[in-house]
Order: sequence, then structure tokens, then C-alpha cells
Amino acid sequence: MSPPDVEKRDAERIQILGELRGEVMIFQPVAIKEISIGGADIESGFALQPNSLHDFRLSLGERSVVVKGRVVRCAISDVDQEIVLYRSSVEFVELSDRVRSAITEFVDGLRTGRMP
Repeated sequence: MSPPDVEKRDAERIQILGELRGEVMIFQPVAIKEISIGGADIESGFALQPNSLHDFRLSLGERSVVVKGRVVRCAISDVDQEIVLYRSSVEFVELSDRVRSAITEFVDGLRTGRMP
């Protein structure tokens, strides 16, 4: 093992004397309750801050896509003993053509009764 004072990093780290805030993005399971090409209603065990942006991984039948979504609203939908469920409306933003096509195909499949 190398001595602890030997630096192995490509770039020097600078100590923060004040406070520098950050956030971590972690994929958590959510239930998609409704979906359209423009957005979705989701249910989760945690609240989402209105106007916040998040990446959502959607399993659309055989395909999986990641979309950026803006939380339009979030409210408690159910309370059962110690479990609180939240219902959030999410507007999809900055969809690529590939992702838009995948969502459109999936929604069309739901509408016509044939799952893609």
C-alpha cells in the first residue's frame, strides 16, 4: 500500500473553507400511473420538489429510455400507517427524436390495446 500522503489523483483537490452544496442523483423506483408524449403522472414513496428537473428511466415494453422531466406538481395521494405515497405530475422536456419516437410508439400501443 502507498503511504497516505502520496497523491494519486490527476488533478489537485482544493479544500473548501466555506460551504459548497451539492446533490446526488439516485434512481429510485416509481410507479407510472399515466403517460403521454408530453409527460406522466407518477406515484412514489418520496416527494418531488415542484419545478425541479430529474432524469427518469422508463421501461416501455421491451425498450428502456431516460427522459428529463420537470415536476409540475406533487401532493400526498395516500397515507397508510407509516407509509406516505406522493403523486407527481411530470412534464417531459428536451426529448430527443429517438426518445420521442419510443414514447409515441408505446403510447399508441396502449391506446390501440396492443402493447409494443
